[in-house]
Amino acid sequence: MNNSLISEITGQNDIDPTETQEWIEALQSVLEQDGSERAHFLIEQLVAATRHSGFDIPFSANTAYLNTIPVSRQAQFPGDATIEQKIRSYVRWNAMMMVLRANKHTNVGGHIASFASAATLYDVGYNHFWHAPSDQHDGDLIFTQGHLTPGDYARAFLLGRFTQEQMDNFRQEVNGNGLSSYPHPWLMQDFWQFPTVSMGLGPIMAIYQARFMRYLQDRGLADTSERKVWSFLGDGETDEPESLGAIGLAGREKLDNLIFVVNCNLQRLDGPVRGNGKIIQELESEFRGAGWNVIKLVWGQRWDALLARDKNGLLAARMMACVDGDYQTFKAKDGAYVREHFFNTPELKAMVADWSDHDIWALNRGGHDPAKTYAAFHAAVNHKGQPTVILAKTIKGYGMGASGEAQNISHQQKKMSEISLTHFRDRYELPVTDEEMQKLPYLTFPEGSKELLYIQQRRAELGGHLPSRRTKSYALDVPVLSDFKALLEASPEGRETSTTMAFVRLLNILVKDKNIGKRIVPIVPDESRTFGMEGMFRQLGIWSQVGQLYTPQDADQLMFYKEDKHGQVLQEGINEAGGLCDWIAAGTAYSTHNVPMIPFFIYYSMTAGRTTLNGEGLQHEDGHSHVMAATVPNCVSYDPTYAYELAVIIQDGLRRMYVEQEDIFYYITVMNENYSHPALPKGIELDILKGMYSFSKGAKSKAPRVQLLGSGTIFREVEFAAELLRNDWGVEADLWSCPSFTELARDGQACERWN
Repeated sequence: MNNSLISEITGQNDIDPTETQEWIEALQSVLEQDGSERAHFLIEQLVAATRHSGFDIPFSANTAYLNTIPVSRQAQFPGDATIEQKIRSYVRWNAMMMVLRANKHTNVGGHIASFASAATLYDVGYNHFWHAPSDQHDGDLIFTQGHLTPGDYARAFLLGRFTQEQMDNFRQEVNGNGLSSYPHPWLMQDFWQFPTVSMGLGPIMAIYQARFMRYLQDRGLADTSERKVWSFLGDGETDEPESLGAIGLAGREKLDNLIFVVNCNLQRLDGPVRGNGKIIQELESEFRGAGWNVIKLVWGQRWDALLARDKNGLLAARMMACVDGDYQTFKAKDGAYVREHFFNTPELKAMVADWSDHDIWALNRGGHDPAKTYAAFHAAVNHKGQPTVILAKTIKGYGMGASGEAQNISHQQKKMSEISLTHFRDRYELPVTDEEMQKLPYLTFPEGSKELLYIQQRRAELGGHLPSRRTKSYALDVPVLSDFKALLEASPEGRETSTTMAFVRLLNILVKDKNIGKRIVPIVPDESRTFGMEGMFRQLGIWSQVGQLYTPQDADQLMFYKEDKHGQVLQEGINEAGGLCDWIAAGTAYSTHNVPMIPFFIYYSMTAGRTTLNGEGLQHEDGHSHVMAATVPNCVSYDPTYAYELAVIIQDGLRRMYVEQEDIFYYITVMNENYSHPALPKGIELDILKGMYSFSKGAKSKAPRVQLLGSGTIFREVEFAAELLRNDWGVEADLWSCPSFTELARDGQACERWN
């Protein structure tokens, strides 16, 4: 490193360049003689000695604005660069065509510019890294950047997975033959593995998917050692709290099966991500501080010769000094503008004096260079002991010309001018005539062509098509209702319990079941003691990759806090978003791992209904969570009053989800009020599940009569109301317990619609 660049990074002037050069030469000698580990040790010793002497040394997690991987350490690109370039050009064209064609007669929208910036990143992944499930490999998990779906569809179209009709139905799924706007398995269940819009959800889910793979490995349920989780996100997306909110967990857990690729095209929806700063430098410090391996993929190989000649570091210093707003503007202009405004000193201008403006314009960014991208991906998959983030610098709207390349309007571009289309065609040497261009044609490779054979062979060697999703797994042998006998009987005289306590008893029965016990995943965001679940700490253990390296404070007690490498409970701390991601990872394990798991996400809800904790304020008064749950079609929700209702509901839920393999999930509210529980009346199981059953009848008399309905703990007040009506006003009441008003409503709506 030279003095100019040191000054640029540290913001300090060099008062003794000669001394500085001597230190640098000494360090270089150590690197050559003893290697980087020894050099790193000496640097750390110097820093430690300085701090021990009482001096404060400012810490920086940033490195120079250069590629992390030097040319000398780049893995060799193994592909046929010419063929891959042609394939990539066809994918780019078809991705653009599907958006333009969809918007020719509609206003359904779509995004051209985002995939244009990331095409090379995806192409290298598909051709060389991403395994599909096969006999040799269980497959990698790919969280696609949500707005880039046209690129995935365009590639699938080239491989014959989609028809032209389906491509033309982009964002038009109403007749069942279209392609969804964004990745979502509910909409395209055989294709997309994970939903990644809204933004920020993909990254946090990827982190917990990667960690859950370690959970499965430690507990002997699946071998996930060779599999990777890749999450693609935009640089603007990193402002979503969920995008970076859990990266500390990934670093702490040393998830080297996790790779983030941040598409740093420097633009978000309205303008620059960090116009006055440098998003790559900012993210480098964020991730490095969280314990990640950071690979900066900033410059393409056309910069290599210039950087090799940069003996005094002036070019590298200029790269560091320039802010993102300028980098965006450079690519919205031309080579002459870049010569004038980037190479803005006599020394820098001299470096490119014999270059044409076209040569300068051709200087490429790392994320558009397949060789540099391959080297970054190769380093990421082979890194051990840390998760890796690749910060890939790209250009939004790459190839779109004046219609969108590096333009602030590029995210909203759904249409392109004829001039821009012609520019795009010529730039990528595509076989489309001027007359054909009016029809916005898709391009395909002829059967048997070298390009089609190449792309087919690359996927065959990696196990098959991606994206793809397993829709079913094998059925489980779940408990029958009689296995919950203790919950079906009346409470012993004088003993009062809550439905929360009943649930904990039920969970204990499940984890001991010989068929499914090991598949139960209790997930608790730091409220186990509130729910009376602390007994599970010792019984099941709290899962930890490193076991327990300390003596817990309560080690001498029966229910001590036990962390265990083979533990079963996922204890997330004060982190309900993390708990929910655990639940998603476990709940979809049947698809991602062919290992059906049964997660119970148990959290302290402020909207589950009135509790006895009135001191908590307004948050525990309302039960509107069931209103919200009713808006999710495949969410089956219940609000049981008694233990036997809970047992009937959960047993049937296990049957529906793990025997019949219905695509549903359950939301159940249980409470903390203690009272006696009656025994299960004979023959009412089906009515409980339908949402309503006759609990008791008023006396047979000619007295006035009312019908009273209720659910949850409020049903106890309904029972008291019946007594009050009879004793004070002579009114009889028939009582109806309604464990699910939602299921009742859905049944009524179905009758109204279909009868």
